[in-house]
Amino acid sequence: MPRAELEELQLQRLRATLRHAYDNVPFHRRSFDAAGLRPEDCRTLGDLARFPFTTKDGLRAQYPYGMFAVHPSRVRRLHASSGTTGTPTVVGYTQGDLDVWAEVVARSLRAAGARPGDRVHVAYGYGLFTGGLGAHYGAERLGCTVIPASGGMTARQVRLITDLRPDIIMVTPTYMLTLLDEFERQGLDPRATSLRAGVFGAEPWTEEMRREIEERFAIDAVDIYGLSEVIGPGVAQECVDAKGGLHVWEDHFYPEIVDPLTGEVLPDGAHGELVFTSLTKEAMPVVRYRTRDLTRLLPGTARAFRRMEKITGRCDDMIILRGVNLFPAQIEEIVLTVPGVSPHFQLRLTREGRMDHLTVRAEARPAATPEQRTAAAGEIARRVKDGIGVSVGVEIVDPETLERSVGKLKRIADERTAPAPHE
Repeated sequence: MPRAELEELQLQRLRATLRHAYDNVPFHRRSFDAAGLRPEDCRTLGDLARFPFTTKDGLRAQYPYGMFAVHPSRVRRLHASSGTTGTPTVVGYTQGDLDVWAEVVARSLRAAGARPGDRVHVAYGYGLFTGGLGAHYGAERLGCTVIPASGGMTARQVRLITDLRPDIIMVTPTYMLTLLDEFERQGLDPRATSLRAGVFGAEPWTEEMRREIEERFAIDAVDIYGLSEVIGPGVAQECVDAKGGLHVWEDHFYPEIVDPLTGEVLPDGAHGELVFTSLTKEAMPVVRYRTRDLTRLLPGTARAFRRMEKITGRCDDMIILRGVNLFPAQIEEIVLTVPGVSPHFQLRLTREGRMDHLTVRAEARPAATPEQRTAAAGEIARRVKDGIGVSVGVEIVDPETLERSVGKLKRIADERTAPAPHE
């Protein structure tokens, strides 16, 4: 589709979405009215920047059904966030929404190299989390055979991969590393599996982790992006033949990049916070939803759709350590290139008096000698100081010491207590 034709379609769908949201969701009506705007004030795609943002706190305040735009009888499924950091957000889907979701995940799998008849091992969790069922119905829509393994039971996952011989695996990248450890623990060669591609999402991951997975599993590793508030997995997908950023399915999800502090819309190519407006959702349209994910928008390649760069971190994952901003992904890039340590690490934040301290806890590889562990600790500390500009402690722990991920990995262990009050 020519870009001009795509933008005409986007504007048509955007105007319909704004009207649908205004007429049927009191939250949106109040926010539009407070800004002095009506849906018809959006005459161009650029006019969207005048409309108010939606945030996660705003969604939580409407718990459970306040953001729904259709009668309850039309809702065919409910999903929800984990709610581990507060009230969960509940998302509803009409049958039309479920059809769109299956379609965009099928597109994503096709771009990742899957074809009808392939076997797809889904190791995302099934349930209120959108990953498992989103991947499942998309794979079926493409015409694939689904192995609904879900998460956990790692030894059994290895057995299923060995015996059922899937072509594609869909899972979080950190759990893929956990599977790698289990293959090696069982004395199996992970490079000898039937897998030819992995579709990894639900958490940020780096190019260094991609290389680790590709080299040790002998597969192509590609990124999929989504979030439950927008629809689930399938909002954007990296192509297996390019691996140069994720194509946003822009006929269903309109992206913007904004300055995280000011909210100002930034031009394509500038780094900032990713914002999405749904263009076709019926049950729960979202208007300028602030994802908190940091990336930038790039031109399309073989497809007309623009690409988003791999997520480099989240606004709410940023650690401010003695005035320096850093993200777990920056530490990951360093850990994965230091000999003698594995990809498993955690960041431990503590406070001594009024000073914050960060300790990088990284697992040694099984064959690492005490001398190699000491050298690795020094190398990590040096690279963090030189590359990020802050001093950290480094602890090299025994293999299989840190908690393994069966879903989204929590990289930061914040053990700080509130600072003592000023006297």
